[in-house]
Amino acid sequence: MLAFFVFEPSVMKPLLALFLVLFCSLAPPAYATSVLNGRVIHIADGDTLTLIDADYQRIKVRLAEIDSPEKAQPYGHRAKQLLVSLALKKTVEVTVIDIDQYGRIVGQVRADGVDINAEMVRQGAAWVYRRHLKRPALLLDEQEARKQALGLWALPEQERMPPWQWRHLQRQSKAP
Repeated sequence: MLAFFVFEPSVMKPLLALFLVLFCSLAPPAYATSVLNGRVIHIADGDTLTLIDADYQRIKVRLAEIDSPEKAQPYGHRAKQLLVSLALKKTVEVTVIDIDQYGRIVGQVRADGVDINAEMVRQGAAWVYRRHLKRPALLLDEQEARKQALGLWALPEQERMPPWQWRHLQRQSKAP
């Protein structure tokens, strides 16, 4: 009897409509392959900010291709302060690269004509995240910051640990 209702046209049309609505709601948002504009309202750390767009939606953005020290790491608070000075309360343009495992937009951020991602590297506030690198020129920016001992590169060598290694060690120390 159930098979009879599944194939009956009067039941199929509403089911098909329901299916399409559900399917379309699972589609990625429009910003998944675009450029976003908004005003930065919060800086979480040296590589994550929150902006509010023209529709008053809060959007969390992870700066692509870079990795700043975690807050608990040496230079972590200074990296956050640099991002505050570069982006907080400014209108930014975000070129969307990806959406990460936490649902954040991963993007290249520009404010006042400045590539914020690259500037964080140039000033020694971030490593180039080689695992996700798409712009090899960032490696030259990092090399120059190291050479000039800028930012975290002025720290004693034993205090300079890439954040991805630091996070890995933190996870290992918490494992049973």
